[in-house]
Amino acid sequence: MSKTVDHDTLERELLEHRDKLLGFIRTKVADPQAAEDILHDSLLKAARSLQQLDDPDKLVAWFYQIVRHAIIDRRRRQQTEAKYLEKYARDEQVAVTPDEQASLCTCLHDLIPTLKDEYQEMIEVMELGDGESEQVAQRLGISRNNLKVRRYRARNKLKERLEECCGDCAERGCLDCTCHE
Repeated sequence: MSKTVDHDTLERELLEHRDKLLGFIRTKVADPQAAEDILHDSLLKAARSLQQLDDPDKLVAWFYQIVRHAIIDRRRRQQTEAKYLEKYARDEQVAVTPDEQASLCTCLHDLIPTLKDEYQEMIEVMELGDGESEQVAQRLGISRNNLKVRRYRARNKLKERLEECCGDCAERGCLDCTCHE
């Protein structure tokens, strides 16, 4: 007859090993708060997955495996987030000066209304206007990261439309427009 582990046993066993578990996590994660978060998230996952534990005598080893996976998942999320935030930060640094705006391709203004409403707004407020990321995100009720994603997509869609419409002019950045001459 196989023994099962209940939630009280899980809690009691893991509390006995809490300091060692936290120490293990801190060797892998520098931020003490993040280490605590990983420990708590792992405990919740263990509580939800308790029925998957085959051998109650291996409870602590099983939990260490859950912790290892949580650490790996956190690293992957951080790497992905860092990669995209860096890309969006570079995109955000590109601003159109008043002189450049005056010499922009005349097709640009004709193509903006053909974009989806949310993309049109991104271009008008963030690229052609002087919208600040934090304020625009708050007004739209979205996170700053979501705003960056929308802005990136809006730029790409406008770029596609300009390339379809203007060809060579778009390849030169649509400055000093010659496509209507």
